[in-house]
Amino acid sequence: MGHGTTVFADDDVVIEAQTDERRRGRRLVAPLVTLAGSLAALGYVAAVDPNQPGHYPLCPTQALFGVDCPGCGLMRGTHDLVTGNVSGALDHNVLIVILAPLAVVLWVRWFLSAWRGSSPAVTHAQFRRRNTVLLTALVAILAFGVLRNFVPYLGSGIG
Repeated sequence: MGHGTTVFADDDVVIEAQTDERRRGRRLVAPLVTLAGSLAALGYVAAVDPNQPGHYPLCPTQALFGVDCPGCGLMRGTHDLVTGNVSGALDHNVLIVILAPLAVVLWVRWFLSAWRGSSPAVTHAQFRRRNTVLLTALVAILAFGVLRNFVPYLGSGIG
């Protein structure tokens, strides 16, 4: 072991359980404001079709280099998804069909944590697993960003 190295057992707590002493209404402000902003943005994207030119800026990667970035097509896919066109959403960006439900689940977890006013302790094993999932997701999204420029079906549906 090197100098200053700490070894944790899988069941060692690395983040203690936390209690938020603020009143429930105050704890819920951030998740509810986020929900309101998200619903307003989704309403706008549903009402103003990004497939029609002139309403939104171009993707810089698409405009400068002519290639799709991992996010290319997300807004058009979001429009399709909120208007009920799942196949259109898949055509614009496969990630939106994965990320949208994930965003809902994460928001619900945040809301419930704020409602309860507490967060459970996190063990070393949970911390390691969370980091592995985040790094794997980052690598997968970056790989998708490269691969979608070589696999026709994974493109952003731009003509």
